[in-house]
Amino acid sequence: MNGSSDKYTASALSERLLVAGGLVAVSALAWVYTIRMARSMGVSVHPAAAKVGHAAHQMSGHDTMHSAFTPHLANWGAAELWMTFVMWSVMMAAMMLPTAIPMVLAFASVNRQSGKKGVLMPVGVFSAGYLGVWAVFCTGATALQWGLLRAALLSPLTLASGPLLGGVLLILAGIFQWTPWKEACMQKCRNPLGYLLTHWQPGRLGAFRLGSRFGIYCVGCCWLLMLICFSLGVMNLVWMAVLTIFMLVEKISAAGRTISRAAGIVLAIWGGWMIIC
Repeated sequence: MNGSSDKYTASALSERLLVAGGLVAVSALAWVYTIRMARSMGVSVHPAAAKVGHAAHQMSGHDTMHSAFTPHLANWGAAELWMTFVMWSVMMAAMMLPTAIPMVLAFASVNRQSGKKGVLMPVGVFSAGYLGVWAVFCTGATALQWGLLRAALLSPLTLASGPLLGGVLLILAGIFQWTPWKEACMQKCRNPLGYLLTHWQPGRLGAFRLGSRFGIYCVGCCWLLMLICFSLGVMNLVWMAVLTIFMLVEKISAAGRTISRAAGIVLAIWGGWMIIC
């Protein structure tokens, strides 16, 4: 009996390591690709912009990625829209996959306990549902970036908004940290086992639905934090890393709610200071 139990435990541990390692690897690849995109665009931080938390992205070259951010919006075509969508999708994967690891590990564990054999296919389907919802968000972010550039509300050189819009976005993000909607969505992320037991559906379709539903909750609690990239500068690698760490901590820390609300106060004050100064 003990041998069988030890074998089961070792197998379960191997699955968890495989799942966690796979997610970390994909996230790492996304970060590498994001850094390469930033370097290909000649990203640098201007000292004056750093005072207000803006990254001054100095663009160079005439490739498709560069043309997607030029002020000549009439030149935007399918290629530019696609590359902008790819940029947002890779950024999303780099930032959000690390925060999803606890939920995906919990899914793999519940899937095993339900008697299903194999972990790669169910986890892959679950993750596809999760990423699919974020892909919809990235589509909206692409359209928003195009619209802000067209309205001259986003700098084509820094990919950052002016102080007024940037401050408003920060204030809204700060207020949102205190709303019941934010807390309701965050509770699902903070309690993976409770979410899965409440919404569990068997089979591959069930896994996809579970992943999609989780993606909706995840977008629901993080969408404004992602949109403040327009305040700080899209492709600002430093702030991408800061936001990634923050979103992970507020999900897994026992003091997550307190941290989330404290950050809300900081964001609101920062946004007000940006507008005034």
